[in-house]
Amino acid sequence: MKKVEIFTDGACSGNPGPGGWGAILRYKETEKEISGGEVLTTNNRMELMAVISALKLLKEPCDVTLYSDSQYVCNALKLGWAKKWQANNWMRNKKERALNPELWEELLKLYDYHEVTVEWVKGHAGHEENERCDKLAVAQAQKYALG
Repeated sequence: MKKVEIFTDGACSGNPGPGGWGAILRYKETEKEISGGEVLTTNNRMELMAVISALKLLKEPCDVTLYSDSQYVCNALKLGWAKKWQANNWMRNKKERALNPELWEELLKLYDYHEVTVEWVKGHAGHEENERCDKLAVAQAQKYALG
């Protein structure tokens, strides 16, 4: 199984507002940067889109180490929250619906297809790849802000 590192970040100007995401995929010595955005979105949706978009590029099951500064994404995957929400028909508890169920549904399929290890990194703390992903995400958010 190929070992791939994925670094992701999302950004939003206002929440909701124009947003962007960025990701870096690394396999051996090869890196690929990807990014995208939306006119009206949330920071959490952009964090999810970064991970989904990166995992979708992998053409076969891979051993992935995912680095994200999003506690929302990291905890929901590592602690099993997202799978619990899915099992409870996208309810966080008896009264609250889980947000972004269609993105979580897509992410969980990809998460199960690959062997993913999730690593939380502190954002805006000098982590080289996280800073690069942040720049990609912010550039996309600014592009969508200008419309």
